[in-house]
Amino acid sequence: MTGQTDTSTTRERSPEHDIGSDGFRSDAAATYAVLAECWREPTEQLTEAIEAGELAPVVGDLGSADRHRLRTEYTRLFIGPAGPPCPPYESVYRDGEDPDALGPVKGPATMAVVRWYREFGVQPAAAYSDLPDHIATELEFAAYLAEAGFDDQLDQFFEEHLAAWTDEFLRQVETETREPFYASLATTTREVIHQ
Repeated sequence: MTGQTDTSTTRERSPEHDIGSDGFRSDAAATYAVLAECWREPTEQLTEAIEAGELAPVVGDLGSADRHRLRTEYTRLFIGPAGPPCPPYESVYRDGEDPDALGPVKGPATMAVVRWYREFGVQPAAAYSDLPDHIATELEFAAYLAEAGFDDQLDQFFEEHLAAWTDEFLRQVETETREPFYASLATTTREVIHQ
């Protein structure tokens, strides 16, 4: 996991899987974990990775990255001040009564995701204050399932959750963003989810 989720159980993995330089045995798990980190509030580590070209396979070669600009755009897109144009929460896209309007946070979709986490003995880390149906948290859980070799459950989680709501969210991001980083991230995330 990328540090935002605590696992209370450790699952055995077969020894024939090698651990890559990123610490993951599974390429899919590493991809989901990187995407999860990219969807969190930008850190100095993220901007350094962008500038070093380490994220070029994810967002293309963006050259330099300004953490302040990325954080400003993150806040505008995903936090507010007056209601964000692209809330990064599954429940907002799935639990509304009006199909043309965004729904509430902490709806039934949020509770369904929490049940998945509990079933596998994981929960958001105490230091992580966002909701469990945030796109980054769901991608991090997908990384956990991929790394643990729970392929059938991963497919089911994608079908029931990530693939069920992210298209609308990612379209919103592509439409609303003023930063190439988020436009590229949305495109790559869609490609990965629909592989």
